[in-house]
Amino acid sequence: MSQTPVALVTGGGTGIGAAVARRLVADGYAVIVAGRRRDRLDAVVSELGSAATALELNITDAESVVAGVGGLQRLDVLVNNAGGAIGLSSVEDGDLAEWEQMYATNVLGTVRVTQAALPLLRRSPLATVVNISSIAGERVYAGGGGYVAAKHGESVVSETLRLELNGEHVRVIDIRPGMVHTEEFSLTRLHGDQAAAEKVYDGVDRPLVADDVAACVAFAVGLPQHVNVDTLVVKPVAQASPQLLHRGPIDWKDADGKDADAKGDA
Repeated sequence: MSQTPVALVTGGGTGIGAAVARRLVADGYAVIVAGRRRDRLDAVVSELGSAATALELNITDAESVVAGVGGLQRLDVLVNNAGGAIGLSSVEDGDLAEWEQMYATNVLGTVRVTQAALPLLRRSPLATVVNISSIAGERVYAGGGGYVAAKHGESVVSETLRLELNGEHVRVIDIRPGMVHTEEFSLTRLHGDQAAAEKVYDGVDRPLVADDVAACVAFAVGLPQHVNVDTLVVKPVAQASPQLLHRGPIDWKDADGKDADAKGDA
């Protein structure tokens, strides 16, 4: 292509979003790092240099999305990463304000940005929508009802959009990570309780990190345009299901059977 391809990453100021921005810049994209917190966006852009620009964007606000995405001249890849979890209450005791907030970001925010981006994406030969969902988008677990419902909704949006765009060249990819250790996900979910947030990962040998998920995004986006990775489920080896985690050391071996302590790190 004669021009540098452009990617928009929502929730790009921290965690998985920032890692995706780094990966796509390394792969030759100009990346628009979008989110609500300008200081976080500026920090990522400062790290990435001229290949990245910051865009203040609130995916729960229609005017913000229309103004932000509508001001773009080109878009090749959209990564809907903004979202998150709040709380671990049961369905019976669930705080419906938290449920509404999770639905507003994970589902409606994803739809809102996608709607605004599709006219631009249709002009691109590389048109790709990547939605960062979760294994919660396909598996339920006690205490996760609000988040599970929201992530099921987001994954259903991916699957439905793929059906509706059949016959067009736009790819729709749903990435479903398991446990990812980032600085904010569990902290936000547990209402700022740092000790409780760290306990989530206690004893788990090598949970995923943000760059592991970013590597999956880069892989799926980098395939030939006629190849669509519909769903990519990625979990740490220590995690068999949302609630079945091995807590303790794993004896990593290299090809010769020797200890390979760094094996598997991104």
